[in-house]
Amino acid sequence: MGRMHTPGKGISGSAIPYKRTPPAWLKVSPTEVNDQVCKLAKKGMTPSQIGVVLRDSHGIGLVKNVTGNKIVRILKANGLAPEIPEDLYFLIKKAVSVRKHLEVNRKDFDAKFRLILIESRIHRLSRYYKSVKALPPTWK
Repeated sequence: MGRMHTPGKGISGSAIPYKRTPPAWLKVSPTEVNDQVCKLAKKGMTPSQIGVVLRDSHGIGLVKNVTGNKIVRILKANGLAPEIPEDLYFLIKKAVSVRKHLEVNRKDFDAKFRLILIESRIHRLSRYYKSVKALPPTWK
């Protein structure tokens, strides 16, 4: 399957390890990882930023292998999860910045077209999140 609004058919990306157990050299307990995730979330980091910090600074490749739960599930259990999903949030943020650009540059027809594509992605993603009950049904 190709990309949504481009002609590309690339499928490159990183692959997760086959083994679902934490590496033998990793000497971190699940409670320590949970505390670290909560501490980083209280600083205002998004779940993906938390994952990058844990990977780069603490050597924890996948939080799920260590704790048994993903980062967002840990945050939900502690009441720190974002109110709207991260991917939808950043799409909305991008659409707002393009709208702001269009207020100044009214003749930028390419930006106007890209805004339509971004907004269609927002509607598609919000429809999905409403169906899996991650967003309330009245969310607009």
